[in-house]
Amino acid sequence: MSSQQHKLIKSALFHFQSGDFSLGYRILLETALNTNNAQVFRRTLSFVEVYESKSDGQKMEVWEDFQSCSEMIKNTSIDEKETYGELILEGKNLVKNYNQGRFVLGPVNISLHKGDIYGLVGENGNGKTTLLTILALLNKTSGGTVKYYLKDNPKTDYNLKSKLVYIPQRTGVWYGKVLDNLKFALVHHGIKGEENELLVLMMVARFGLWKYKDLKWKELSSGYKMRFELARTMLRRPEVILLDEPLANLDILAQQVILEDLKMLSKSPVNPIAMIFSSQQLYEVEKISDHVIYLRDGKPSDQLKLENESSELVVELDVDGSRDALETILSAHHLKKLEYNGGVYILYFNSGFSLNDLFGVLSKSNLKIKYIRDISASTRRFFVY
Repeated sequence: MSSQQHKLIKSALFHFQSGDFSLGYRILLETALNTNNAQVFRRTLSFVEVYESKSDGQKMEVWEDFQSCSEMIKNTSIDEKETYGELILEGKNLVKNYNQGRFVLGPVNISLHKGDIYGLVGENGNGKTTLLTILALLNKTSGGTVKYYLKDNPKTDYNLKSKLVYIPQRTGVWYGKVLDNLKFALVHHGIKGEENELLVLMMVARFGLWKYKDLKWKELSSGYKMRFELARTMLRRPEVILLDEPLANLDILAQQVILEDLKMLSKSPVNPIAMIFSSQQLYEVEKISDHVIYLRDGKPSDQLKLENESSELVVELDVDGSRDALETILSAHHLKKLEYNGGVYILYFNSGFSLNDLFGVLSKSNLKIKYIRDISASTRRFFVY
């Protein structure tokens, strides 16, 4: 068994035993899918039947069954791919002109490797969707090149689009039940009979659709429609996934579930996936992204790793108190600049002043802190300059 698979199983057991049932359950299903073993699928689905019948207060009743299922998965070998980190997409000097040159996207340069997650952020109208559709080969460039290094070098557009998947913000309407649609999608890839049945049911469980598998498109919420799209996408065993605003119209809990799942899918030891997704949810993007592309006026103002490249502290702060009072308190503590933006103060400090130092100063004041966040290494800082 691979070390990564072992870590995932250990993590599943830890989370489930700690009461994080949903996360532990999803990780367990991911490890089962990694085996691609019919016997494991049957055993796991028997557990799923029991687990899904329990209320939240009863989940711990299936702990022994969870352990037994985990042990079987642990003892099953997987076909681990030595492809993590391989170059899979390369875009060079990508440019797109609109409105007779009044708006220009780019030039953008990007190199995407298996297991990479790129976040794409920027204000509306700055070219995020345009860039995604160019990379998905759905939109022609005005200049530059896109090259893919996909497995088996697909010869047709159909085979290419099977490995390269674009999920738009507004997905198309489909007809019939969730389960039937997923089975039909898998038939298109030549998988029929029991293998089809087992794999589809595993994918339904994996993406939280078990209780909704007999529902139709119009009966699903936005969050479950997105889960359906991810399930259908993963049945195709893609190598690249491009998502446009996957967090739009989702509640906070649904956003966190989707983000956790995207990261797990990208870092898979069996099929590591290169992924780019756009979102207006800056902090959520940064939570799982290895890199962030920030578009301003169609230009990539900064392409960076999510790490603090400067020793200067930048903080978002909301307090009960006047601006004058805040400036008076902080003026003797390395405050370089203070701005009021979007309902919160943005504080810029000179080098040598840390977040802990700021906590110390504020704790001695009469100001009541409502909200505070260190944005020194966040793309949020590009929106407030």
